[in-house]
Amino acid sequence: MSEGNFSEWLRAQCEPTWTEVVTHPFAAAISTGEAAADDMRRYLIQDFQFVDTFTALLGAAVACADSFDARVPYGQFLGQVATTEEKTYFHRALEALGADAGPAVLEPVTEDFRTLMDEARTSQDYPLIVAVLCVAEWTYLGWASRAAQPYPDDFVYREWIELHEGPAFRQWVAFLRGELDRLGPALGEDGRQEVLSVFRRAVELEKHFFDMAAG
Repeated sequence: MSEGNFSEWLRAQCEPTWTEVVTHPFAAAISTGEAAADDMRRYLIQDFQFVDTFTALLGAAVACADSFDARVPYGQFLGQVATTEEKTYFHRALEALGADAGPAVLEPVTEDFRTLMDEARTSQDYPLIVAVLCVAEWTYLGWASRAAQPYPDDFVYREWIELHEGPAFRQWVAFLRGELDRLGPALGEDGRQEVLSVFRRAVELEKHFFDMAAG
């Protein structure tokens, strides 16, 4: 691991699973608008169950970050998730797919991912919090950035891609990666291995989540 490149080192340690996530057949099917409606409905129902847990994790990042400059991007993204287009998208997309945006029976992988987010949050360990957030967002940029223009006409697919691609989302992912790169050198070997363990666990869960969605 070279200094200032901790995030890339973490990603490389998670191969080939990382590439299996960002090139997953289900993600590719979203990108082309070809994911079956039943699969997309199951996927979005389960993904919506992360909103509260993810929001709490962002709140923990605000609380645990070590500077005002680091806190601000989390607060800004927290507002976006909680009150603007992403929450609105879930309600509109699930309605279009004939589903309800209320509580749902959780798939095992959804339970496991929520547990990981809760563990990171309650740890109050800033690098671990960033690691979970970074995997969630960077992997989604990874598959969404592979989507070819023009995006699908159906908003269910098109807007999900757009939420995870574009200048603003790229800047958000770059911030998360930058935080890991900044923190990595001071962690020591034991600390870096702890972050890697959490980062790898999150990558594996992302793959299992897509596997679940694809039936």
